[in-house]
Amino acid sequence: MDYKIIEKLQTLLPLGYLYLIILGILRDGVFFYMLGVNFLKYSSIMDILISPIAELTSQPIILISLIILIIGFVLYYNFLANNSHRKWVRFSVAGKNFFKKNPNATEEDLKLHIKKQVYFAVAFMVASFFLGGGLGTGMTAKDRIVNNKMKIKHRITDDSGSQKDIYLIDSNSAYFFYVEKGHKIVTIVPVSSIKKIELINNKMFEKGSFSSFLTL
Repeated sequence: MDYKIIEKLQTLLPLGYLYLIILGILRDGVFFYMLGVNFLKYSSIMDILISPIAELTSQPIILISLIILIIGFVLYYNFLANNSHRKWVRFSVAGKNFFKKNPNATEEDLKLHIKKQVYFAVAFMVASFFLGGGLGTGMTAKDRIVNNKMKIKHRITDDSGSQKDIYLIDSNSAYFFYVEKGHKIVTIVPVSSIKKIELINNKMFEKGSFSSFLTL
């Protein structure tokens, strides 16, 4: 057993999760900013800690795609590193830039440099996923609200017994964020004030449920 790899993982995993938490905060910040809401005022520490996991598991097709892309990046950079002695790698963009800054570097130095670059490439890709997703979904939600194109999927019953069909924007451990059908006002209510929430438009019960599951 290679204990160096285990020690490296023990160091990288906490740092990686901290990075995901920061990206989760930025993602939610961008998303709710588009709707004029300061989400940090309505979020607990637990909400912030689990936000990366909640985001990654919210849409299975996105999680699968992200995993495939990460594996692809790792395999590609490993392929370049293992072929660092070849001319086409040395004269690639990565190789040229490296030797331009380090004219006395060896092939082994180039190999090590390429292996290190995979961390930056994966970090940039994950950051693009979170921030791009936050901006894109925020703009989409704002457009649907402004143009009254909301997909009404939920019905809530509050503690007074009244029912409302809503466009559920998001929720956390303490609050629901929604827009009532026919309105353009973002409503924020404590979870404790909601007696029941119903999913009235469930794609999983429609034909082609597997494809619906992937795009839910």
